[in-house]
Amino acid sequence: MNQLNIPPVLVTGATGRIGRLVIDRLLDAGVPVRALVHRPEAASALPPQVEVFTGDLTVPESLDPALKDAGAAFLVWTAPPQTAASVVERLAAHVRRVVFLSSPHRTPHPFFQQPNPMATLHAGIERLIAAAGLESTIIRPGMLASNSSPWWAPTIRAGETVRWPYGAAETAPVDDRDVAAVAALALHRDEHVGGDYVLTGPESLTHAAQVDVIGDALGRRIAFEEMTPDEFRSLSEGTAPGPVIDMLLAAWSAAVGQPAYISTTVADVLGTAPRTFHQWATDHASEFTQGS
Repeated sequence: MNQLNIPPVLVTGATGRIGRLVIDRLLDAGVPVRALVHRPEAASALPPQVEVFTGDLTVPESLDPALKDAGAAFLVWTAPPQTAASVVERLAAHVRRVVFLSSPHRTPHPFFQQPNPMATLHAGIERLIAAAGLESTIIRPGMLASNSSPWWAPTIRAGETVRWPYGAAETAPVDDRDVAAVAALALHRDEHVGGDYVLTGPESLTHAAQVDVIGDALGRRIAFEEMTPDEFRSLSEGTAPGPVIDMLLAAWSAAVGQPAYISTTVADVLGTAPRTFHQWATDHASEFTQGS
């Protein structure tokens, strides 16, 4: 046990976009951290004070060593649903608190109400967590600001026109750092037990406007051109499952002409304003520049 007698927190999805940032926030707060990784080499970029365990959500018993004497777990589900019940059962046997990275599938806005296999999975895991009697907090980020990097950075780095469907679809991109900060607080602060937090950025922006914001952060104009849904579906073949592509297209279609849902939760929980998309783009400009 660490010198302050604080039980460690296990972070699943430890090398992913949110999990990695949660680790940093927990360490900043003096909370000891364990990271669950699929392969030991994946942990090479983690801070040296993180205790690394190899495990797999599809093999629930592999989590037992990482959960021993832990106090809480950050759960990011990245596996098929078949082992979810067994994983939650193991969590309940070892830790008292779980913070689950879910989605805003309960939010009554057209963007979040399209048929979505991931939302169905998330809802099922939420039911399992509730039935297990765990202290829990559900984190529901909307569209992540960081999605714009894999979507548009290769094109922008090449100096080409960004082509994308539903340029008029509006979302409120939330900075990954804000999501991680809320999750980290929920993992080690008691007042967030039972929280059900929908997290968004502070402003509604169309896809085309988001590209403009990135251009502003880079100091140059980036051309945007509408792509048909069928073109997008064809170009995306092999990069993501068909149902995921269909879900995105349906959600974007539903968001055209609808101002994005915006919550105040980031400010309410953190006591500071959520980062704007321009802040995110400025801080991540190197991802969009040649040779990055």
